[in-house]
Amino acid sequence: MIRPRIPRGRRGLLSAGGGLVAVAVVVAVLVSAMDGAGRPAARQSAAYPDGLPHTRVTMSAGDCGQGWTDGHGGDQVFDVHNASSGPAEVDLVDPGTGAVYGEVEGLAPGTTRPLQVTLGGGSYAFKCLPDDADAVTGPTVRIAGHAAAGPAAVPVSQHDLIPPTIAYQQWIGGQMGRLADRVGALKDAVDSGDLDAARAAWLPAHLVYERMGAAYGTFGDADKAINGTTAGLPQGSSDPRFTGFHRIEYGLWHGQSADQLRGPADQLGKDVDQLRSGWSQARMDPAQLGLRAHEILENTVQFELTGRTDYGSGSNLATARANLDGTRTALGYLRPLLTAARLPQLPRVDAALDRMQHTLDGFETDGHWTALNALSRTQRERVDADTGAAVEQLAAVAAVCDVRRTS
Repeated sequence: MIRPRIPRGRRGLLSAGGGLVAVAVVVAVLVSAMDGAGRPAARQSAAYPDGLPHTRVTMSAGDCGQGWTDGHGGDQVFDVHNASSGPAEVDLVDPGTGAVYGEVEGLAPGTTRPLQVTLGGGSYAFKCLPDDADAVTGPTVRIAGHAAAGPAAVPVSQHDLIPPTIAYQQWIGGQMGRLADRVGALKDAVDSGDLDAARAAWLPAHLVYERMGAAYGTFGDADKAINGTTAGLPQGSSDPRFTGFHRIEYGLWHGQSADQLRGPADQLGKDVDQLRSGWSQARMDPAQLGLRAHEILENTVQFELTGRTDYGSGSNLATARANLDGTRTALGYLRPLLTAARLPQLPRVDAALDRMQHTLDGFETDGHWTALNALSRTQRERVDADTGAAVEQLAAVAAVCDVRRTS
């Protein structure tokens, strides 16, 4: 399951190797936006360090896209200036379909940010969305020719995401029974004093939980109780707040007795039962499902592939494989929304996940997994590269499924 992570940057739709990439548009002001008299400065003729043509566009109260009247195709940068008195989002869109080619969020009054895009033949317009005011769409600019534009995405609405989120939440509810059964088997083994059986039962139970990754935000405090680590606990593995799967893992692989583990196993069973009994009243946020499909493997890189969650079982690669299953499940519920108009590179996403799966499956034999620290340097590099590539491709899913304001 997912531990707390560093929040990702907000998105922009930029051409990067032909893909749709989630990025944070956080850059310095490149040029002064106003002359000494307070009028919009003229477009500079000097060459820019990036070697691309730049066009200054301005938004103001009731107006959007001032300064762009003559379009040309190819890679280019719009230096977007906010001349209004409040913050705003500025998008470059296809006025016919609403597809977004690029966006600048949180553009403060008096500031300028660059928006890099690739434009082909077609129609384009800037849409300005001031905080606490209606959207304003600027004039349409047409570019002749048949050259292909960079990536664009038809916006996904909150309403679009409700059906897959409900279906996914129902799937999670179905997994709760499996989780309770596997945890029950683990508890029974500990209660009987058969620690070999308990070690055999621990991983199957843990992996059921790890496959439920996209729901972690809805689990709330239960996630820490069931799958928390010693991070932030002053007494480490001896801290009474260290509970759940990893507490039992620590004991099973560090020579603790059945008497020492009966309490933690009993508590895990109670925490799982409580989560299961309250799940029907839980409500997942539809706006988060696409982000979770990306975050699951982000956290795999951060926690599993660094060994930070290994308390003795050496099962990080098994957990990574379960996280991949969880990613595929979340992606499966989103797939009807990921049309060619939104995510034409979906086959590349699937191919990256397939490569990661093939690599990880090579470290499992008859239910036994190679420990992370037993990998050769070449093997470790392959795991890191394939997982990183999958994370990079999944960023596009998060960007496409990020609900955008359209009015």
